[in-house]
Amino acid sequence: MKYIVALDQGTTSSRAVVFDERARLVASHAIEFPQIYPKPGWVEHRPQDILDSQLGALKLAVEKSGVNVADIAAIGITNQRETTLLWERETGRPLCNAIVWQCRRTAPLVERLKRDGLGNMIRDRTGLIPDAYFAGTKLQWMLDAIPGSRERALDGELCFGTVDSFLVWNLTGGRAHVTDATNAARTMLYNIYEQRWDEKLLQAMNIPAELLPEVVDSSQVVGYLDKRILGREIPIAALAGDQHAALFGQGCFAPGMCKNTYGTGCFVLMNTGKVPVKSQNDLITTIGWRVDGQPRYALEGSVFVGGAVVQWLRDEMKLVTKASETEAVAMEVPDNGNVYFVPAFTGLGAPHWDMYSRGTIVGLTRGTGRAHIVRAALEAIAYQSADVISAMAADSSMKSGVLRVDGGASANNFLMQFQADILGVHVLRPKVIETTAMGAAMLAGRAVGLWTDAQLGELQEPDREFAPNMDDATRARLLSQWQRAIERSRGWEMDEN
Repeated sequence: MKYIVALDQGTTSSRAVVFDERARLVASHAIEFPQIYPKPGWVEHRPQDILDSQLGALKLAVEKSGVNVADIAAIGITNQRETTLLWERETGRPLCNAIVWQCRRTAPLVERLKRDGLGNMIRDRTGLIPDAYFAGTKLQWMLDAIPGSRERALDGELCFGTVDSFLVWNLTGGRAHVTDATNAARTMLYNIYEQRWDEKLLQAMNIPAELLPEVVDSSQVVGYLDKRILGREIPIAALAGDQHAALFGQGCFAPGMCKNTYGTGCFVLMNTGKVPVKSQNDLITTIGWRVDGQPRYALEGSVFVGGAVVQWLRDEMKLVTKASETEAVAMEVPDNGNVYFVPAFTGLGAPHWDMYSRGTIVGLTRGTGRAHIVRAALEAIAYQSADVISAMAADSSMKSGVLRVDGGASANNFLMQFQADILGVHVLRPKVIETTAMGAAMLAGRAVGLWTDAQLGELQEPDREFAPNMDDATRARLLSQWQRAIERSRGWEMDEN
């Protein structure tokens, strides 16, 4: 029996998952690490925390599995996207904390790019909507803020990378400075049509090309694990941003197939095949994955706050003691009591794209209770996803009758049923909801010949299907009220300033 280890480096924790050659989950281990909030709207991670937690999870997952290290055929890496790191090429020492994808500090830099007339160029070349979400302006901010860093970058002394690149660098002992096409596509610096770093965009953000990683396929051997980590060199055979890995792990190999990952945020991706679809509804055109040098494109809508709203209920508001309680609490009331919760803690993502929107709860009365707030929070996750999926159908002229779901919050049966109801489509949850890790494992297994392309589609098994059970009039009324709540959240930070 051969095994694949997937490293799933997320926003709040690092996980390692061991799969066998039938893609069955053998063992997993996750380690949380601290979030740093230096100022309102700013989010950082310590690079060493990212690395230590991922190495710790790797070692403990392998230990728990009882697998002989000699039988591990490959390692696949999937990662939180857009989070930006800068380190010394000679020593590997980070120059500052990682700027996390949620961080809004570079909103003024984005506004400057748009004022300079570069908004359409960014859209036309990268498929992205200019936003502080993406990595390019985060790197620009670092180079502006750290004295002498731009000069050092020009001299080849520094490396930039998203988390995949940072992990590979460290796992290979500094022998590989690479990123895959899916992660490169999230930088606002990569031309997804020509498959290269874009010189004009680099110039616009004053970013030296010398610090950029080499762009590789999502499924290929890019280096070998340092022997000192597990006692043996193991091929690192896949890199993919977390949402792209989930799309692959859900088996969405045909155009029109769609998945939603309910993690810290919610991320809906639709496979559009070999041809990129340019959105008319403020969605992102991105690379789904790249294998054998050939990109497969996708439409994406990103919801910034999905499962994170449940963390907020638990950690900040103390309305529940654990996330799993929310399902039962939400069902204590027959409806939301006309309470709507827009969890725009870091602005609104697709299809609204309002950097200055902030969290809003409307419809409160004296009769509003804990259960209404919890229910409204869960419903908000589904409403935000529905906004994205509606825009996606309009852009692509493809509407799937099935939404494939994964991620931690997909275990919440109330949320999944409400998602089916508010969309009017079936929601299919697989047995392995860690499809981000599953996708990284599938891409790695493919690269080392463990699975053929034909076999990949047979690896994922269904768990439960949720059928819609809401009449059209109720659905229309709820969605109308949700849009009213969205409007009340808009522009809050701008008004404050």
